[in-house]
Amino acid sequence: MNAISRKLKNERLLTEVELEMMNILWKRDGGTVNEVLKALPPGRNLAYTSVSTMLRILEQKGIVKSQKEGRGHIYYPKLQKQDYEAKSLQHIVQNVFDHSPAQLVQRLLEVESLTDDELESIKKLLKEKHKE
Repeated sequence: MNAISRKLKNERLLTEVELEMMNILWKRDGGTVNEVLKALPPGRNLAYTSVSTMLRILEQKGIVKSQKEGRGHIYYPKLQKQDYEAKSLQHIVQNVFDHSPAQLVQRLLEVESLTDDELESIKKLLKEKHKE
């Protein structure tokens, strides 16, 4: 695999199931297959082997690392949540909003009901950004 193919592969977003596993690992700062399985939302019935396979795939992709403990492994996130959030937003801005962050923010304000505190927080962030 050449450098360009490797870069493109590394730039892909997580699948829905991978993101589900990563959200659990980010919240817990790691976990075993059983811990991830127990942290799944009610009604989300995945087999132990499915969770184990997904965590090993994430490890092969370099997104998590594992540490052997007893007969099992503990999986830890290598990819930080804030880094993935930034990568995801960049992808959305480029591919959905035609490279326009303003369009993203406009749509967010149109479709989400924000509290007064959230709006004030956004205003404060915009003022700080404007001063830079």
